[in-house]
Amino acid sequence: MLKKITSIMSLSLMCVVGFNAQAGETLDRVNEKKVLKIATNSDWAPQAFLNKDNEMDGFDVDVAKEVAKRLGASATFVTPGWEVMTAGRWSGRWDIVIGSMTPTKKRTQILDFPAVYYYTPAVFATHKDSAAKTIADLNGKTFGVPPSSTFHLYLEKKLVIEAQGVPGFEFKVTPGEIKTYGAGLSEFDDLRLGDGVRLDAILQAQPGVESAIKKGLPLKIVGSPVFYEPLAIATDKGDKEFNQKITDVIAAMREDGTLTSLSQKWYSVDYTNPQ
Repeated sequence: MLKKITSIMSLSLMCVVGFNAQAGETLDRVNEKKVLKIATNSDWAPQAFLNKDNEMDGFDVDVAKEVAKRLGASATFVTPGWEVMTAGRWSGRWDIVIGSMTPTKKRTQILDFPAVYYYTPAVFATHKDSAAKTIADLNGKTFGVPPSSTFHLYLEKKLVIEAQGVPGFEFKVTPGEIKTYGAGLSEFDDLRLGDGVRLDAILQAQPGVESAIKKGLPLKIVGSPVFYEPLAIATDKGDKEFNQKITDVIAAMREDGTLTSLSQKWYSVDYTNPQ
């Protein structure tokens, strides 16, 4: 019996030691290699995109570079699919996601969100020729959204945002049909074809819609924002030391005005606090 108890205690100790050894794995890797490998988007201007020189650019990219700098590392970027980034269990393929991700209830079960770094309003947009003037006019219409996004969840009336300081929201529209679109913001392309040709409306981040309109897309915003997205940095589950480091870095960037400055640079608005 004593041997059995001793064996169990030894096994328990090994599990604790093993867990602790893994707890700082990401931070250890970044400190050792002096490289922060960041997953983000490559086709979602002005958050993250390839510029005319074929280099990563945008608000998220600038935030990522500053985070890497404050960790004493250089920034490298990878651009896996959105569904891959949100799935968790990255197995060290990248260290962190800085890609404007909302900490929904489902995502918090598989990812950690050590810091919210800005908030954006979500708005409905239609073709400029649409007769819709209010959000109520969009009931029963066909919408385009990215799959597994907060916009998709909102239209399905399943969106739950677990973040402090975010204004509450109501589900204000009942779609007739929801079409999902992958990378490349192709829902914008379908909407630009004409009112009701393929889509009646989209639900997207206001900065993205405004950027599309500035580029000449024949769109218009309908109504006021329906919810405010807290956009957070995401990490794989379990590295408390790395998470605390990221929390501290973002807090410092908020305190010294860096986040506000980058928001003003890319959006001409301070999105670092919920409006």
